[in-house]
Amino acid sequence: MKAVLLVGGEGTRLRPLTYTTPKALVPIANVPFLERQLQWLASHGIDEVVLSMGYLPEPFVEHFPSGRFGDVKLSYAVEEKPLGTAGGIRYAADGTSDRFVVCNGDVLTTLDLSAMIEFHVDRDAEASIYLCEVDDPSAFGVVPTRSDGELVGFIEKPPRGHAPTNWINAGVYVLEPSVLDRIPARISVSIERETFPRMVERRKALYGFQWSGYWLDIGTPEKYLQANLDVVAGKLPGGDGLIDPTAVIEGEVRDSVIGPGAWVAPGAVVERSVLLAGARAEHGVRIADSVIGPGAILKAGAVVVDVSIVGQGVEINGGARLAAARVAPAGFGDQEPMRFGDQGSRA
Repeated sequence: MKAVLLVGGEGTRLRPLTYTTPKALVPIANVPFLERQLQWLASHGIDEVVLSMGYLPEPFVEHFPSGRFGDVKLSYAVEEKPLGTAGGIRYAADGTSDRFVVCNGDVLTTLDLSAMIEFHVDRDAEASIYLCEVDDPSAFGVVPTRSDGELVGFIEKPPRGHAPTNWINAGVYVLEPSVLDRIPARISVSIERETFPRMVERRKALYGFQWSGYWLDIGTPEKYLQANLDVVAGKLPGGDGLIDPTAVIEGEVRDSVIGPGAWVAPGAVVERSVLLAGARAEHGVRIADSVIGPGAILKAGAVVVDVSIVGQGVEINGGARLAAARVAPAGFGDQEPMRFGDQGSRA
């Protein structure tokens, strides 16, 4: 069975991490996010995945030089111009004559995809949407349904306390190839705001599969950090490699992820944080609730807290204090990160 993964663009919301690494290849607990998605898809019988993207696929080709991930065959659909979610799906799945799965590239989930496909088949649906229940749906599009799961409509970002349901569109779809005929070719179309709402007008075409397991959109630094800490807490699988065997731990590490070749010096403390490959925390450094990018160096006595994100190769001077900061690598953004620590602190 085929799947289309909407890898998307450059991942601007995850900067500065995505200045140097595509969003889909940023690691979650030392495993590239895309590999986690592919492993999940493969566990539910997906054997072919098209990566739909708006930029060149070279980093992905380098990461998967054989064009495969285990038994999953990989291919790429690179848009010459942005086509939106629906347009991207049509472009990536063009010529498909069988049922297929679509997944947003920000979605980290343990959804029982096999049960969702069975639900879709049992209802003879044209399209089925994974619905996730959230405490506050005001930041999402909510999706009320009938008792059998048939969708009634879409309500975008309802006022807090006024949503008719807490079930939201969670970004995984099972589609029949006939859905592609509903999408104009080579123009920008949103499947969430245009294609699906039009499908509601025809009864028995569109259904919602409600599932209450783990779901997270990792598209912001806060959510990216949460995803890593959820693995630490055992909410997600893959907690065996939280500290890479090539990392050197001489200080204190609590509830954190330490990448390959990283160093935590004597007297340094790392709490609820992520150190990516080659990151270095020197003597007396304190890191809490933050992400330190590949090869970044925190000189002696630096403090990095409150969901600060330090980009690849950045050097933070000794004694500097960063709180809720975003520090870009040299040549990116509007800062000079190598002199960032001279300012003393950043809130």
